[in-house]
Amino acid sequence: MDSTPPLLANYLALRDRIDELCRSIQREFAPHIACSAGCDRCCRHLSLFPVEAFTLAAAARRLPPDRVEALLRQAAGAPPDAPCPLLKDGLCLQYDDRPIICRTHGLPLVFTEDGTQRVDCCPDNFQGVESLPGSAVIGLDRLNATLTAVNAVFVDALERKGVHLPTRMTIAEALSTNINLD
Repeated sequence: MDSTPPLLANYLALRDRIDELCRSIQREFAPHIACSAGCDRCCRHLSLFPVEAFTLAAAARRLPPDRVEALLRQAAGAPPDAPCPLLKDGLCLQYDDRPIICRTHGLPLVFTEDGTQRVDCCPDNFQGVESLPGSAVIGLDRLNATLTAVNAVFVDALERKGVHLPTRMTIAEALSTNINLD
């Protein structure tokens, strides 16, 4: 039985769609992607929207109590500008439940900067690839707009229950979140 709170359904559906897109890019360009287990250069102690923070916290609560305690201890001392507190020996302790930004790390992202569209990815990836089809590039502006909307629905639902949330939460704050979403 799935113990995921219904309030997280929109976020999980978005995350599933992003995972499909990322898997498709990874399959098509596997020889050109250097990212692999143990590659953690991009893994920073990020701030998250509340919907992502609560999803991470809900997933952590499904872990054995000793693992939850270890995660909380590790996260508690992590400054906001440090490596991600979910890292241990270069691997993510909550890989299956990592936030969307972590799922797209290293892959080609197209976004608007100073009025100009630009594509960026990990400098170790896609070396020697002259051009990428549109299907291999993630539209970051659209993704962020969708994530912002999903988060707004989530925050609004909790505020109607009298729960007030910060705009963003660090991963350490997310792990210590213990508000019932049911």
